[in-house]
Amino acid sequence: MADPSDLPSSDLPSGELRSTDLRSDAARNRARIVEAARELFRARGIDVPMSTIARRAGVGVATLFRRFPSREALMAEVFAEQRAHCEALLEDAVADPDAWNGFRRLLELMCAEQLEDRGFTEAFLSSFATDHQHQREAAESAFHTLVRRAQDSGRLRRDFAVSDLIMLVLANNGLRTAPPEHAHDLSRRLVDYLLQAFGTDGGAPLPPASTLGLVDHLTSGSGTRRAAAGARPGPRAS
Repeated sequence: MADPSDLPSSDLPSGELRSTDLRSDAARNRARIVEAARELFRARGIDVPMSTIARRAGVGVATLFRRFPSREALMAEVFAEQRAHCEALLEDAVADPDAWNGFRRLLELMCAEQLEDRGFTEAFLSSFATDHQHQREAAESAFHTLVRRAQDSGRLRRDFAVSDLIMLVLANNGLRTAPPEHAHDLSRRLVDYLLQAFGTDGGAPLPPASTLGLVDHLTSGSGTRRAAAGARPGPRAS
């Protein structure tokens, strides 16, 4: 059955709903969808079927797709605030007069955020991969500036590569399976271990860095690949 808030006024019985009621119902539906998606992405990651999100929100799948024509559009809405926060972290890191401190804090905060929300890292990175080119290049340039400044300060080893950041994210991601009461302590210890290894007193030269680039990683997983493509999935069992 169609949601009345999705029907044009010509399809509604005369006087059944005022236009303001329709707009209010549509706004409530949108809010319910976003909140349901936020809860499910946080608990289960971004591969949650759209039909499951619709059921959690108490709306039909057709209503969900009228509001958000793709998973990518829904993710952008759900994670807008967190993404802005993550971009601010990068800006603050680059602006820190102590380049090594900025680099260290960025990695620590990213990894802490990753454990808090199962879907955030994938959603942020996949939306980053599908941004307009100039936005993506600006973020990449900011991170390379941060790395270069930390290396010029003498604190970050010269053979640090962008793929080392991806390695850290992937390694930290595995700690989400640890008991919740231990996950953050384990993450902080892992990050500190790796930060010591990233330092200039880290010891012998490393094997060659991986050729895995940022965008390569973002589009490698099934969930991020769908999100990057903006594909509309068919019905799936929850």
